[in-house]
Amino acid sequence: MKKMRDTPNHDRPREKLATRGPQALSNAELIALLLGRGTKERDVRQVASDVEHYLKSAKGCPSYDTLLEIDGIGSAKACEIMACFELGRRYLEGDGVSGHRVTRPEDVLPLVAEWRDKKQEYFFCITLNGAGEVIERRTVTVGILNQSLVHPREVFSEAITDRAASVILVHNHPSGTLEPSTQDIGITRQLVEAGSILGIRVLDHIIVTKKSYVSLKELGHL
Repeated sequence: MKKMRDTPNHDRPREKLATRGPQALSNAELIALLLGRGTKERDVRQVASDVEHYLKSAKGCPSYDTLLEIDGIGSAKACEIMACFELGRRYLEGDGVSGHRVTRPEDVLPLVAEWRDKKQEYFFCITLNGAGEVIERRTVTVGILNQSLVHPREVFSEAITDRAASVILVHNHPSGTLEPSTQDIGITRQLVEAGSILGIRVLDHIIVTKKSYVSLKELGHL
């Protein structure tokens, strides 16, 4: 494979994009342009080729940890790649969140559909206005839930910024079980109490799995 330094200027990704537009670049060239440079051992085109092959197998949903396994990709580049994909997805699909009306637990499911079968636990806070319309959906934490990670400060700081009237909490159970754990119940009660002090109601805490869901409100834990 020809190295970038051996490529004529007019054939280099940046120059080609500037003169002919992004549609003139191959996927590997677009990735090379995003990466900027390779390493001492590997030219940027070699790294870009590996990233392209990985993205094909990942079906356009890159994983941070897997990107780091590619020789020549560090934390910064992995984050940049994921940010580009997420930004593109948002512009293409729209956020599908703002203005969505929630009147029952089932109405929350479309907002977290892509996380229901994740291998890690994701904890979300969905903020709502006084009409029950979604303002924003945010990831609070990723990983095993505990009360030190899901702190009221992390949950309600953005809700205050949004001037939210209420919030709905959601997290997934990768194990597939719908039974709320002692931690789930403890976190819920802690956040309900904090929300009461702040004047922001916690309407529900919903646990989702790949195939189903359960409402802690309906179970009597709120």
